[in-house]
Amino acid sequence: MLDSLSALFAPDGPLGLLALSPPGWGGNLLLGLWHSMQIAVGAYALGLSIGIVGAYGKLYGNEVVRDIFSLYTTVVRAVPELILILILYYAGTDMINQVLLGAGFDRWAPSRLLIGTVVLGVVMGAYMTEVLRGAILAVPQGQIEAARAYGMSPLLLARRITFPQMMMNAIGGMANLWLNATKDTALLAVIGLNELTLTTKQAAGTTKAFMLFFIAAMVIYMIVSVVSGRVFAAIERWARKGQPKLGGGGV
Repeated sequence: MLDSLSALFAPDGPLGLLALSPPGWGGNLLLGLWHSMQIAVGAYALGLSIGIVGAYGKLYGNEVVRDIFSLYTTVVRAVPELILILILYYAGTDMINQVLLGAGFDRWAPSRLLIGTVVLGVVMGAYMTEVLRGAILAVPQGQIEAARAYGMSPLLLARRITFPQMMMNAIGGMANLWLNATKDTALLAVIGLNELTLTTKQAAGTTKAFMLFFIAAMVIYMIVSVVSGRVFAAIERWARKGQPKLGGGGV
């Protein structure tokens, strides 16, 4: 078995271009995947943080806070993500540099990895806000009223009643957003970030083996999706421990 795999990925083998060491591009593809996963994890964490604040702000904030988050979610969900990435990367960086130059500082040369993570995180935050807002609304109102009747503070109510059930209801939507995050990293190729898609394009353009490399990238993305699905399924089972199974049979 190992001999067969070695023959496949040998320099003169049919998959030699996918070998980990040069002249194969396998190592570069894995490095691109590593960059993609770094961005996806960072953007997801930032989006989740924004989503929690945004969901509570839209539901329980004052009128100004609700309007701000409503405008944010409306704009981000209405504008194509590629346009938002270009605006936030180029216009956002230029705006920061104008402020720095006006204050007497040098220009800021941003890291593409950092900027890409922040941009996707801001986009992810709008969708996460709506997912978590819907999950909060799914918490039985009677439990919230009972907690208030017992004198729970808003923070204690959120920690003991709203937040645990919100997360249980939101797992499915959060899993979809994670899968979107892993795929949306491909959009960052437009700003020259060497994630998996751009690395695949470079490998295919150099070797002219377009079919081989794009199929390899497709397989890698599918593996990430399948593994992610298994992980979120396990998290959902844990979150719903003690709860009735969904889609159960009759009595």
